[in-house]
Amino acid sequence: MLAMILKEFRELRRDRRSMAMLIALPLLFLIVFGYAANFTVTSIRTDVVGPDAQVVAARLHAPFEVRSVDAAGTATRATQTLTDNGASVVIVTTTGAAPVAEIDGSDLFTAQAAVGALAHLAPPIAPRVLFNPGLKTSWVMVPAIAGLILAFIGTIITSLGVVRERQAGTLEQLAVMPLRPNDVIIGKVAPYFALGAIDMVAVTLLGVWLFGVPFNGSPIVFGAGAVLFLLVVLGLGVMISTVSENQGQAIQLAILVLLPQILLSGMIFPLAAMPWSIRWIGYVLPLTYFINIARGVMIRGAPFVSLWPSFAVLAAMAVVVFGAAVMRFRRDVTPDTRMDPAPGSAP
Repeated sequence: MLAMILKEFRELRRDRRSMAMLIALPLLFLIVFGYAANFTVTSIRTDVVGPDAQVVAARLHAPFEVRSVDAAGTATRATQTLTDNGASVVIVTTTGAAPVAEIDGSDLFTAQAAVGALAHLAPPIAPRVLFNPGLKTSWVMVPAIAGLILAFIGTIITSLGVVRERQAGTLEQLAVMPLRPNDVIIGKVAPYFALGAIDMVAVTLLGVWLFGVPFNGSPIVFGAGAVLFLLVVLGLGVMISTVSENQGQAIQLAILVLLPQILLSGMIFPLAAMPWSIRWIGYVLPLTYFINIARGVMIRGAPFVSLWPSFAVLAAMAVVVFGAAVMRFRRDVTPDTRMDPAPGSAP
């Protein structure tokens, strides 16, 4: 028995990836997620508009961060600012009347913090929650869960693709066929892309029907964002499969990629509550940008012109990830079995 124990310790010591997951990653996760696990929003992006904007802005204090004071602003412009996600709170002042704070209800925890902070002002300002008047959790979680399902299908399921071929011994057969690496990768991800698209439609329709989640924006804009996000996570899945030697390693790496997206994308914990030392991680995760698109379209009815930065980031991520996956897959093919077209075949 002692010999078997010593043997397992030696094998574990030689497996550097497992050693890192057993020792280093738990400590890293504790530090990162410990700072991220915070529901207390300490900074709320605030605009003040109307004839008394300067007076009202002067008596605002933390957590309100006044970014713009516009004496010529109107209530209509305030609502548009919230729709475009230009601010989380816009306080509208009117001559001879009490000011009203319009709040973006699609950002649940920030809205809750704003409502509580407004009640403690002297004198208090009446809140008016837009887009999610009841501050329902399901309204902000369903769009995020739809993205999580896409991430799960694209990352974990797809990551098993090339690994399965390698373990079955068919990767070499694919290598000698007159196919380019990008042909093989596209052929492998196409079924998962179709499955992910079907799941996205089903989850969105079920969320709207079962939980009463509104869909105030354009289905075309929402669908375009979902396609870009699905391309990114599919590319991540292929990348994972090319650096894994077996399905166990692929699943481990996929979980490592998924876990930060769940906790650091704003799906559960608000990004505004995270310190900058941790928050920057959220800005390099694709789920962060899809959640922004999904909540913007479904809850706020935001148009494409308001969401184009998230679209641009996802498009850039898709190009980089798929390009890296193709290059990595080409490197996996040995010189003797490179995927050059067979003699006499069409290029």
